[in-house]
Amino acid sequence: MNEALRIVVVAPDLATADPTDADTLGQTERSRKLRIGLLESGFNLVATLPADIFLINRLVQLQPDMIIVDAESDARDSLEHVVMATRDERRPIVLFTNDEDTRHVRDAVAAGVCAYIVAGLEPARIRPILNVAMARFEHEQGLRRELADARDALSERKVIDRAKGLLMQRQSLTEQAAFAKLRKAAMDKGLRLADVAQRVLDAAELLG
Repeated sequence: MNEALRIVVVAPDLATADPTDADTLGQTERSRKLRIGLLESGFNLVATLPADIFLINRLVQLQPDMIIVDAESDARDSLEHVVMATRDERRPIVLFTNDEDTRHVRDAVAAGVCAYIVAGLEPARIRPILNVAMARFEHEQGLRRELADARDALSERKVIDRAKGLLMQRQSLTEQAAFAKLRKAAMDKGLRLADVAQRVLDAAELLG
């Protein structure tokens, strides 16, 4: 499954950083291990992008299947850019960092991060980490779809009940007869029951 995944890594530009700085060296080494792990696992690393105001446009162009945030002390800022960039089109997000300050883990998970990995990154661990992240994302997307379907069903039920009540009141029908009339109209017109019910309500509102 994962061989076909198109992955974008969001990471700071270290080209202009002080190469003798300990934090820079640590992040450079982690980034190297991350890329090695992705390549050795057969993933399609399509781009490495900075977390800036252009990120959303670049993600729209590249259409990755997964986003990996490779960040250090600026992890929260990078994450905010990624979350904003994926607000309208959700994608699994994995964060790798050596920053042991985990105060923002709860916020990160709530924002859509599927895996928050602190230190200990080895190339061999990347495949199982991404497997779990993708499985979790797909599970959460399934729950979101189920919730949306349940909300739609409830909304449609309310529309049908309103239309049924209107027919009962204006045509002196029983509840069963009103429902049968709506159902027959839906079958005759090849429409969904909820659509016919909405037309009844619209017509009643128009005619007063």
